[in-house]
Amino acid sequence: MLDIQYIRDNASEVKRAVTRKSLDCDIDTLLLLDAKKNTLQKELDDIRAQKNELNTKMKGKKPTDEQLEEGKNIKQETQAIEAKFKEVEDQFFVLMYQVPNVISEDTPEGKDEEENLVLRTFGEKPEFDFTPKNHMDVCGKNIDTQKAAQISGSRFNYLFGDVALLQFALIDFVMQTLTDTKIISTLAKKVGSGSEKPFIPAITPVMCRDEVMKKMDRFDPIDDRYYFEKDNILLVGSAEHTLGPLHMDEIIKEEDLPIRYIGYSTSFRREAGTYGKDTSGILRRHQFDKLEMECFTTPEQGLVEQELLVAIQEYLVQQLGIHHQVVLKCTGDMGGKADFRAIDIECWIPSQNTFRETHTADYMTDFQARRLNTRYVRTGTKEKNFVHMNDATAFGIGRILIAIIENFQQKDGSIVIPKVLQPYMRKEKMV
Repeated sequence: MLDIQYIRDNASEVKRAVTRKSLDCDIDTLLLLDAKKNTLQKELDDIRAQKNELNTKMKGKKPTDEQLEEGKNIKQETQAIEAKFKEVEDQFFVLMYQVPNVISEDTPEGKDEEENLVLRTFGEKPEFDFTPKNHMDVCGKNIDTQKAAQISGSRFNYLFGDVALLQFALIDFVMQTLTDTKIISTLAKKVGSGSEKPFIPAITPVMCRDEVMKKMDRFDPIDDRYYFEKDNILLVGSAEHTLGPLHMDEIIKEEDLPIRYIGYSTSFRREAGTYGKDTSGILRRHQFDKLEMECFTTPEQGLVEQELLVAIQEYLVQQLGIHHQVVLKCTGDMGGKADFRAIDIECWIPSQNTFRETHTADYMTDFQARRLNTRYVRTGTKEKNFVHMNDATAFGIGRILIAIIENFQQKDGSIVIPKVLQPYMRKEKMV
């Protein structure tokens, strides 16, 4: 949510963000409701002042008939204004929740992912002396989608054997990396961050109350969520959905910032609107596991924190040795209303002869924090401000498994395990 004063002062910029994100939100109507709400608030303040003045006159005395009649009229008028105020306020907040965050100046204009801006590329495409296979052809014996379809439905899967162990190796690798102060310090210095604070590991709930998801701006698109209306609760689509609200309604000391979490969670998405797309294999699933970073900072450190998260993402993928590119997402590919700036990492998938998105890093400024009422108090003052929030993928397990299997497949059908994961797997190859 944006500050209403900011919307008043920067209406044209906010309208431009609505247009650039292809959203339907009437800023002019919002401002009219804001003005009407303020007028009604003044009327309420005036009538309550009259009531207080009348109460003062009657204090300790028997009220006259005129005073009783005046009191009755004031009560009726107060109730009428309060009813109008509530109606206008309700309409106002419905529109306020539709207003998107503004967009960073460096975000490129564009309709979809084809117009994202490539910032940098790492490594080279792997060379094969054979036609590379897709991950299902290489590891079909350890990735079962057919039994999963019979038991759970389409877009579910089982992982067995070395592929299952590879998932646990990836989890261990991420947790060891993000809790290593030396690694975080090196990457922080690289991007100009003043904090070497490591990440707090977390295993998060997989369900979140609907009102909290709305505050996170993660309730919609509801067609892509598993929503249990009877319980007013949803299955999360990422650990971010329950990490972001961790400090809801709290006031954090400035010296405790940044606060950084690395969360592990099973995640759920209906994949609505993707019928017939990526149906084979494990690229696009209804259930998947994910490692997600969530950070809380001061406004001054919000942007550099996003750069740190991207540096961590690059470090993780580079340690695996996978060819990838970093892209700045365009306005049409940014996703939710909350994003101020969004960056993706796309890994090379040999069987598709293209890059596919495996990581995203979203900077929300204070957009979510305003809804969540997550604030901090500046050191040495009583001044309270909203924190700035970032979230970013460490690994979406299914997609990075695909990248490893396909990029390191061998002619004999085996898979070379990336060196950084070999200590966790206790072997050099998967057969």
